[in-house]
Amino acid sequence: MDDFIAARSQMALSMGFHIIFSCIGMVMPFFMAVAHYYWLRTNNIVYKNVTKAWSKGVAIFFATGAVSGTVLSFELGLLWPGFMKHAGPIFGMPFSLEGTAFFIEAIALGFFLYGWDRFNKWFHWFTGVIVGVSGLASGILVVAANAWMNSPAGFDFVNGQYINIDPIEAMFNDAWFSQALHMTIAAFVATGFAVAGVHALMILKGKNVLFHTKSFTIAAIFGCVAAILQPLSGDISAKDVAIRQPAKLAAMEAHFETEKSASLIVGGIPDEKNKKVDYAIKLPGFLSFLAHGDFESEVTGLDQIPEKNHPPVAITHYAFQIMVGAGMAMMLIAILYFLALWKKQTWLRSQWLLKLFVAATPLGFIAVEAGWTVTEVGRQPWIIYNIMRTADAVTPMPGIAYSFYLFSAVYVSLAIIVIFMLYRQIKMVGKLYDHS
Repeated sequence: MDDFIAARSQMALSMGFHIIFSCIGMVMPFFMAVAHYYWLRTNNIVYKNVTKAWSKGVAIFFATGAVSGTVLSFELGLLWPGFMKHAGPIFGMPFSLEGTAFFIEAIALGFFLYGWDRFNKWFHWFTGVIVGVSGLASGILVVAANAWMNSPAGFDFVNGQYINIDPIEAMFNDAWFSQALHMTIAAFVATGFAVAGVHALMILKGKNVLFHTKSFTIAAIFGCVAAILQPLSGDISAKDVAIRQPAKLAAMEAHFETEKSASLIVGGIPDEKNKKVDYAIKLPGFLSFLAHGDFESEVTGLDQIPEKNHPPVAITHYAFQIMVGAGMAMMLIAILYFLALWKKQTWLRSQWLLKLFVAATPLGFIAVEAGWTVTEVGRQPWIIYNIMRTADAVTPMPGIAYSFYLFSAVYVSLAIIVIFMLYRQIKMVGKLYDHS
């Protein structure tokens, strides 16, 4: 493994772990706040128990998200000094604001965890809401910084120099809204289905059924609403990418030839050497419609883009297919769940519906990881799109491969510790949280 690949792999590994911790840390406080609200309104002790149980999970993921996020911040400077030298002054504002949101989140979480029976009950609930809002703001600000890499703005690039810097314009670049919307909804989908799946499993096992049923309902409704909204944000993102990053869209769809009434490809194995896709299902005109809102529109293919600027087609295409496939599966489960709530309430007590949620437990995070793969790999070979190549930004320091191996061991260890802590929390529900 050469140092360039090692640096990219280390960044991908760090992001892959951090995105899971941060998604749960962003979304779980809202679940917690809803359960807490029901406790305050109904005085049903089960909701208080659910709130306290979830608050421990929020604390675990806040800590792990803070650690993994700090590592990412250092890696930007250590692994990509060429990038930070020029980009830091331009897109530093969302990172500094994210730090402010993080501190607010930390203070609010402290108030919430230690405020039981000490604060006014509604002020205590409000601190939990602030944990969620500030966490969500942190995520949106970081995504805005990433969006700048896909749609650089807020500066003039003249003779290799970055001048006339405008941090506000950089932060609110053309890509920030579509990326932030898509990522925020994805976080709710992934966390909602993961939490609902865990509680569904415990219901199937017949353990603390009332506790897990209340928990399942809150998580499932959040996750299912988001799963139904996600294709709409995906459509916004696809139309945005088609305009700003035609090479990425072409790689996502393995679209080698520029054509009108372009076909949407489902599945398939890209053959980059012969510029074709084998074993694919083609839907004529649908790619043109999804990209430009017109079945007859022309969609730019990779043939119009210099080969040296092509993203890795196979990885981008497979990741996109996985993301869409997982998203569609969760949307179908969401439709079944809402149909059960509306018309078929006997389904809510059926094992088959709970088993569907158990099977879907990892799907949201698989989709999130695949989506970030599309975003980052699909931008290659650029670290700042059409401005700076990734290879030009990497550190000249040797031995990055050893750093990658070390960080791999650290993150695997951290994941094992988090899984153990969550497993212990779930096992202790009957003793710690399910009581009157």
